Amino acid sequence: MGAHRRVLSGVAIATVATLGLSTACSTSAAQPVANGNSALTVASPYPPEALDPHGAEGASVGTEIIGQEIYSRLVRPDSTGKIVGDLATSWQANPNATSFTFTLRKGAVFSDGSALDSADVVDSFNRLIRLKGPNASNFTGDTMTASGPDTVVVALKTPDPALLGKLTLFYIVPSGVQDSSFTKPVGSGPFTVDSFTPGQEVDLVPNPKYYGSVPKLKKLIVKVIPDISTEMTALKTGEIQATWGIPDDQLAQLSGNNDIKVATVPATSVYTMWFNSSNPVLSKPEVRRALWQAVDFPTIIKSLYPQTGAVSQSVVAPSVLGYAPQPAVKYDPNAAKAALQAAGFDFGKTLRFQYSGDSYSQFAQAVVADLAKIGVKVDPIEKESAVFLKDLLALNWDINFQSLSTPTYDAASNLGRLYTCAAKRNGYCNPQLDTLLSQAGSTSDVNQRKQLYAQATQIIWNDAVGMYPMSLKIAYAYRSNVHGLVPDPSYLPDFAKVTVS
Repeated sequence: MGAHRRVLSGVAIATVATLGLSTACSTSAAQPVANGNSALTVASPYPPEALDPHGAEGASVGTEIIGQEIYSRLVRPDSTGKIVGDLATSWQANPNATSFTFTLRKGAVFSDGSALDSADVVDSFNRLIRLKGPNASNFTGDTMTASGPDTVVVALKTPDPALLGKLTLFYIVPSGVQDSSFTKPVGSGPFTVDSFTPGQEVDLVPNPKYYGSVPKLKKLIVKVIPDISTEMTALKTGEIQATWGIPDDQLAQLSGNNDIKVATVPATSVYTMWFNSSNPVLSKPEVRRALWQAVDFPTIIKSLYPQTGAVSQSVVAPSVLGYAPQPAVKYDPNAAKAALQAAGFDFGKTLRFQYSGDSYSQFAQAVVADLAKIGVKVDPIEKESAVFLKDLLALNWDINFQSLSTPTYDAASNLGRLYTCAAKRNGYCNPQLDTLLSQAGSTSDVNQRKQLYAQATQIIWNDAVGMYPMSLKIAYAYRSNVHGLVPDPSYLPDFAKVTVS
């Protein structure tokens, strides 16, 4: 989950279809030899505000972009969503998916040279639960124990066939680590932190003690350039070598530059605009549905996102297990205003519409303009990333706009984590939905899970817990001397194997 200037929470059983990738503007010359002494500078669309993978920022895309480079996970997804081993070399579940045993690779060490064993994995899991960060809710009631120095066992409160996908968001730190240790954290991933300026820049260098292939880059610099035109200039001049999440209005000029490659990949994200159902003004489903009906999303998308946007048909993206298409919400401002009047909507109230990132501004303004046409007052408020996240969790908003991704490729970590009564993420509570989500999350029958998530999606869609206007593609752009960069559908490109010629 994440939100910033552009767009930004198990495929253990189901097979995810290979994601389509389109490329434009490639160079035809022979590729030069990669230089291991080169630095790579990239501009991230999501600012890394913190490096603690278990804290309040642990589920933010900015933290995960860096986290996957400096920490190990038991398992991780590849670019198609397939779960592969990371620190774990193998794993096995019992027949009813209430217990998973993971075998760890031998000889792994942290970047400070200390040994990494099962005690560190268990302590990291317990720390995640103790700090109650956003990802902790994926493991409610679950426990982890060490059955040997190279083996850990996850015992589940209820069967959870989506556990492997959820564990792709679980990062491992040394036992006993203090919260103050995360300016230059110790990890066991391919890079270590050389310097960190929250919200602005992280400089990484290869970890020579990494158990895998040590990166060939001399340095990886991940920075944030808030102004998109400045960023595009930096890409053209070579000040940065790669970026992603590029707005449509910038793609044409990039595609005409022979020094730059552009590629798009279908995202695991859906533009999500939650209503705060705990606000009495927005507590009625008929009010929320009418507000959705009052916005001409097809026209807005066609105007602003002709290449990377499409009208969404569901709460999650098509590549996610649990995707279930729903009937389109048709734009009808007259019917919307009549429905609001019939529901006793207070047109005198001003709704607070929060988002984070300048490139969302045009979309937000278009939504505000359509609602104003039927007399609904909306105040669009752009917030700095850290403030946005704090207010999001505190429900300090009426409409919350973000590009909500599902990096696990399983609806369990999206619907199952964010839409329950206990989650308290959008003020919505429906015991029937809770029951469906609980059943979907605890059965190992893939077809049954799909059916249950389809029923859950129908409730979320019909009750208009939010507006779900757009599914999207992510546009990546990188200079032609960058090799091995694989566009990731969840805004999480891995730079460990990237080289610069």
